[in-house]
Amino acid sequence: MATIDDEILQGAEEDAQEVAYILNYLPQEVKEKFDEDDIYYCIDVILEHFSTTQPDKDGYYDIDLDQLTDMIIKKAKKEKIGEWEHDDVFFIVQAELDYNERMDE
Repeated sequence: MATIDDEILQGAEEDAQEVAYILNYLPQEVKEKFDEDDIYYCIDVILEHFSTTQPDKDGYYDIDLDQLTDMIIKKAKKEKIGEWEHDDVFFIVQAELDYNERMDE
């Protein structure tokens, strides 16, 4: 039986793998604009979004990537995390969703 510390460590390792995947996915010119903390922030906003929306009757989410991207940009600006370009954050959103699709397979 795993202890809480083991579960926390495993979660941190999984998060680090996700961030590494996203950074590897990004084009070099985009990768240079974001650090690991920025990627963690984007992931958190995406997860927050999905925790407040409901899937359709078949269990699927209707995802508007542009809307999700704009939401991240707006929230980051409001919270003084950064002022990011739409196209750059769009890559992060795509990478995060791609990562989760791969993990679901």
